[in-house]
Amino acid sequence: MSEPNDATFDIVILGGGSGGYAAALRAAQLDLSVALIEKGKLGGTCLHNGCIPTKALLHAAEIADQTRESEQFGVKAELVGIDMAGVNSYKDGVIARLYKGLQGLVGSSKNITFVAGAGKLVGKNVVEVDGKRYTGRNVILASGSYAKSLPGLEVDGERIITSDHALTLDRVPSSVIVLGGGVIGVEFASVWKSFGVDVTIVEALPRLVAAEDEESSKALERAFRKRKINFKVGKPFEKVEKTENGVKLTISGGDTVEAELLLVAVGRGPNTADLGYEEQGVKMDRGYVLTDERLRTSVPNVYAVGDIVPGLQLAHRGFQQGIFVAEEIAGQNPAVIDEAGIPRVTYSDPELASVGLTEAKAKEQYGADKIKTYNYNLGGNGKSQILKTAGFVKLVRVEDGPVVGVHMVGARVGEMVGEAQLIFNWEAYPAEVAQLVHAHPTQNEALGEAHLALAGKPLHAHA
Repeated sequence: MSEPNDATFDIVILGGGSGGYAAALRAAQLDLSVALIEKGKLGGTCLHNGCIPTKALLHAAEIADQTRESEQFGVKAELVGIDMAGVNSYKDGVIARLYKGLQGLVGSSKNITFVAGAGKLVGKNVVEVDGKRYTGRNVILASGSYAKSLPGLEVDGERIITSDHALTLDRVPSSVIVLGGGVIGVEFASVWKSFGVDVTIVEALPRLVAAEDEESSKALERAFRKRKINFKVGKPFEKVEKTENGVKLTISGGDTVEAELLLVAVGRGPNTADLGYEEQGVKMDRGYVLTDERLRTSVPNVYAVGDIVPGLQLAHRGFQQGIFVAEEIAGQNPAVIDEAGIPRVTYSDPELASVGLTEAKAKEQYGADKIKTYNYNLGGNGKSQILKTAGFVKLVRVEDGPVVGVHMVGARVGEMVGEAQLIFNWEAYPAEVAQLVHAHPTQNEALGEAHLALAGKPLHAHA
């Protein structure tokens, strides 16, 4: 849509990533006029530097492993090597197709004006881009996040890199230290190991993926040991030095690890510096924008969505928040988003997927004596045996009450989290899920089996 002369809109959105463009598309459907401002590429981190490219790398890694291990299925194949130019071409092709589709969606809307350029909040309802002002009856802050570093770590993009650099590497390094054992760290560690790299993860917290249920962490650590992915947990880094051939990392206790590259994967920070938020009265905390449960900031008619709002930094959370705010502005009074009901997936090998509360959180919230758990091992699941994957489905329930947590480990379990989120968000009881028929042989029936067992009528499992 062409720009109107008055440049006044129902909504001005600062940021065209997952949260921003979802808000724009939903607002346009509701016949609201929108200015969508983006300094980089429409689609933001998720499409260009995050979810999509990392998952493409992980799929290439899976193909490498399948080729390497094909003989156990009676298929003779040989892995000749990893052609990073070919891998990157495949990855970039996926991004390009999705980007073109998204540009078409936004560009075809008569209600959306796309503004390319860096915006700044210069009034409580005014965003300025390259000297031109866009006034909104409402403003949505959706400026996203960046790959964080730590004091004493100077990212040079060559030997000390972030995930942004890792996604564009033109070679397979011989060895990598991954600093940070959260989702980003373990996914890259998994990719590189599949590509034949010597990998060591260094994590300050006592376990990998520490935000997940402890049993899920332990299962991932067991799988990584089996895959010969080295990791050191409970070991904060002390200093890093460049060597002739790479980097040397000194960790707590004086131990050192050397490698060709160091990936800094210590999380993502809110992209809010120098955007005028605080100057206009928006309440902040350590760079994050504070909101109420309806995503309203401290300034009337100014909302915030996505990674700049404290909580899970997930694209699908951003999508949902964007849709929520568009509907809120349109007067539809949408239901508040339950953060615990947002599914979480780690796409390493094996995958982790979860929704709801961990066992520890559930005990904290409801009392240890009120919580029951059941762990269904994928060893009893036919499709998992066909795939030769190990893992489990763990349920956390309130005694005589609903399931309040689902935690899964194994190949492809991310594809099962859809049903898990329905179970949690609809507050289902094990006996209710046990009545549903799960197709055989699927991995999905492991969810059904776990609920059968928790309902007191196990089939292919011990009670």
